[in-house]
Amino acid sequence: MIKIGDFARLNQITVPTLRFYDEAGLLKPIFVDGSSGYRYYAVAQMPRLNRILALKDLGFTLQQIENVLNGGLTPDELRGMLKMKHAEVEQQLATEQSRLDRIAARLRQIEQENCMSEFDVALKTVAPILVAACEVTIPTNDQAGDFLERAFAEVGDHIKVHGTKMAGPCCAIWHQGAEILENEVAEAAIPLDHNIPDGRSVRVYELASAQMASVAASTACHRCMPLSCNGWKRSSIDRLVRIARSTMT
Repeated sequence: MIKIGDFARLNQITVPTLRFYDEAGLLKPIFVDGSSGYRYYAVAQMPRLNRILALKDLGFTLQQIENVLNGGLTPDELRGMLKMKHAEVEQQLATEQSRLDRIAARLRQIEQENCMSEFDVALKTVAPILVAACEVTIPTNDQAGDFLERAFAEVGDHIKVHGTKMAGPCCAIWHQGAEILENEVAEAAIPLDHNIPDGRSVRVYELASAQMASVAASTACHRCMPLSCNGWKRSSIDRLVRIARSTMT
């Protein structure tokens, strides 16, 4: 028999972990001293402990580990559990990779500007919304503010004519990646509280649910308005914030 402390050292785990596995019913000691309560284990229990540790490393729950150890799962069920765990870990990796990309982007921004930006960008998932939108093709990115300003004005005039109101934050939507800086296709969109007819250059449609990069700008009356876009164009964001503020008034 091996004392609990020695058994823990042999398997490179802690004594509290062995006690926890005992209480959970995963690995019982072969003998417990009735007077001292001291636990003793056997070398033959090491393979079971190794399997517990391996399954725990894969992310299995205690109940799932118990089912595997007690033979309560068929090979197909075990295969299915592993496939689910594989998909779960893949999603976690994708999430962390996205976070890593955002950290790298912030570092590049600080290196380029030598300071923290006045605006912070956050990723948000927005529900489907009814919008009135005007699409424009922007020759070069430095003209984005001018083109979108006129597009927002046209959409604003259209919704006023039809007696509807803005139902949420306006958004600038780019249909290409942020690396495209010439002949950009973008939309100036304003959410609506009810449906209205299309206009000459204004289309009314439901904007599908999507994850968007959002930047918030505080207005003079301390309300906050996010500007959302599929591709964030840093060179024109200051102008777009001013447009967003004017749209709210």
